[in-house]
Amino acid sequence: MAKAGEGGGGGAGGGWCVSVVKYRRKAGAPADDGAGDAGQPLARRDGLRVLGGSGEVRCVDGAGRTLWTTACSGVPNAAHISGGRVVVTTDSFDYTPWGHLGPALLLDLADGSPVAVLRGASGAVLRGGRFFLGLEGYDVFDTWEYDRDGVLVDSWRSYGHYVAGTGIRVVETDRSLPTRSRVVRLLPGGSVERGPSLTDPLCPKPLVLADGTILVLDAGVLRAVDRRLADTVLAELLPVAPDRTWRYRGALRRTGDRLTVTLSEQHEDRPGKHVLHTWTLALRPGPAAV
Repeated sequence: MAKAGEGGGGGAGGGWCVSVVKYRRKAGAPADDGAGDAGQPLARRDGLRVLGGSGEVRCVDGAGRTLWTTACSGVPNAAHISGGRVVVTTDSFDYTPWGHLGPALLLDLADGSPVAVLRGASGAVLRGGRFFLGLEGYDVFDTWEYDRDGVLVDSWRSYGHYVAGTGIRVVETDRSLPTRSRVVRLLPGGSVERGPSLTDPLCPKPLVLADGTILVLDAGVLRAVDRRLADTVLAELLPVAPDRTWRYRGALRRTGDRLTVTLSEQHEDRPGKHVLHTWTLALRPGPAAV
């Protein structure tokens, strides 16, 4: 079923290798999409923790003292801190034309005071209070850059999982069949540098290695994409045809030099029933990374 080999020939994929240590197959629930655990901080910075609860955002210090609490009209699901600002995305209490999308709040990190109310399902930040919000659906497939005051400064026709570093890379998720998703880089002036095409229109959250290599689980194939957007297939675990990707949902988790890859397969004729495939992989630098 699985084929794994060395990735990173000539430096592509960051020079990483994987090998299958263990494989299990059993009936089980859909794979976890990598969302944060309930009760865990939404964001941390310099001893501060940003926490979310139903209808509120809180900031606490290292001793657990609440520094401020700000009310919101939804349930916070993620936060990003940069340049004395924190942007918080939320789920709505009520179903709306955008599903359960709530407002995106830009707050002053010092006291929690509102700076701007915006819209976005997910976000990322760079230095100096610059941040990104993105949204997909209803002819929207966009990412917007805002400054620390919530002023729009740039935009791109791209959306997905954001990887911050030297600029922003995106593992796109267009939810369309056939998909046009790629791994891309957002460039100034709204330009998009297009990297490798993807098979799955809804790849799970990727993993980022220390050298900036992105590990992407794409329709049952583990791929490595380096900072130059060059990609390598690391392991063909359970390749899925493009028109069958709707039946599969995956997740990636790393613990030390071990990767856990899960892929849940929905029974075609038994709704609600799934087979859970789990691989444990050994991850190590390849010759190009040594």
